[in-house]
Amino acid sequence: MSMFANMSADDVTLQSSVPFREIDIENLTQCIVKQTKPTFSASLRRHYTYAKRRAFSAYVASKKIATPEGPEGHSRWHCCGQIFEDSGSIHKHVSRTHDAVVLQHTEAILEIILSSMEDESPAQEHAREEALVDMSRWIPDISHVDEDQLVKGQGEVLLYYCYCELPDPQLICAWQRALCEKLHLTGKVRVAVEGINGTVGGTKVATSLYIQAMLSHPVFRVMVQKDFKSSERGSNCFTSLKIGWEWTQTFYPSGRQEFTWSQRNFTKKNFYESKIGQFSKCLAPDIRKFSYFPDYVDQNLELFRNKKVLMYCTGGIRCERGSAYLLSKDVCKEVYQLKGGIHKYLERFPDGFYRGKLFVFDERYAISFNSDVISECRYCRAPWDQYQLCSTCLCCQLVLSCQSCRGLGLTACCPTCQHKKEEAQLKEECECTDTRPRIPQDAL
Repeated sequence: MSMFANMSADDVTLQSSVPFREIDIENLTQCIVKQTKPTFSASLRRHYTYAKRRAFSAYVASKKIATPEGPEGHSRWHCCGQIFEDSGSIHKHVSRTHDAVVLQHTEAILEIILSSMEDESPAQEHAREEALVDMSRWIPDISHVDEDQLVKGQGEVLLYYCYCELPDPQLICAWQRALCEKLHLTGKVRVAVEGINGTVGGTKVATSLYIQAMLSHPVFRVMVQKDFKSSERGSNCFTSLKIGWEWTQTFYPSGRQEFTWSQRNFTKKNFYESKIGQFSKCLAPDIRKFSYFPDYVDQNLELFRNKKVLMYCTGGIRCERGSAYLLSKDVCKEVYQLKGGIHKYLERFPDGFYRGKLFVFDERYAISFNSDVISECRYCRAPWDQYQLCSTCLCCQLVLSCQSCRGLGLTACCPTCQHKKEEAQLKEECECTDTRPRIPQDAL
């Protein structure tokens, strides 16, 4: 039985169970007064985010109705006397109507997580302390390097990932933070039990030392130099250094093959990435986050049935996950992925089949390998592909607004944000996401 089954008066058949069943769900009540998100220290914030994500997913799953007579891959949800035919609508409903219950359950999950951390034995704690001391072995000696070489000079941005078993992600996080701070690198590094994914920027001297340190670490010796994609840029592409470890969803069994190019392909990029650059004649799903991809596959199974699927993304990591999930559905003839991602492809074939700019996850937003502009200004429809953040306070959407339109004050992502501008007091969903289907239904 699902963890939220006893909370609903709806007479439904639940399709799947959810973790954390030891929580006393019966004592959770629907609050009339909306609760606010508790304040945590930075060290606990990531645990809270994970707990909230699990609580929200669990509540949505508890409303799922078994539909054996329906088409394969189709799901429905029953809540508050309504039937929801797509995941986007049930997500919006739960977010707007049941946030108090989700918050209560979030706190319950968080207590379990923190309790498990407190149960660490003295021996484990001592081993962790010894490991932290031993971490200095993997910090490079830079006594021969002039400090100016690490903070001045030509800059470079690295993009990389490595799937490998990491029994102690927290230790790797501590090492990464110490390493990056010593080399004056900024960027984002994510660590999980299944591997590492990062993009860091600094001077070329610093990035070279970083690669050497990564390749010399026993955990990452499976990596080679070419696993690090690089692009030239000033050393200040990132405003800060963010290193974090996180729990991840199940990594589906792999079995992918690699491809160099074909006329039919499928992008694993988000809509704002594929809007400014993509391969010719590809299918580009209009999804906002990669985490939506499993739902996209489930609701578009016929799109993939008996097809040869060629997948690509920026650096390759999303294709690793995406192709593995697609293979697990057993509907495709074959699934391939672009080796090294678009980044490596463009290094070798700058005038190949990829048109437009390559979206990157730093303050540049895009890098160019050809002169094509495939997108347009949101307001006047003139060719334009230079992203900037929406000018409205608290909005994090990217907007394509040409210089002429920006000169007229048209700097927001949608009419709602354009009207609010600096008067916004609360972060809320704007038209960009409110009117877009969370999971689009595509056809070839």
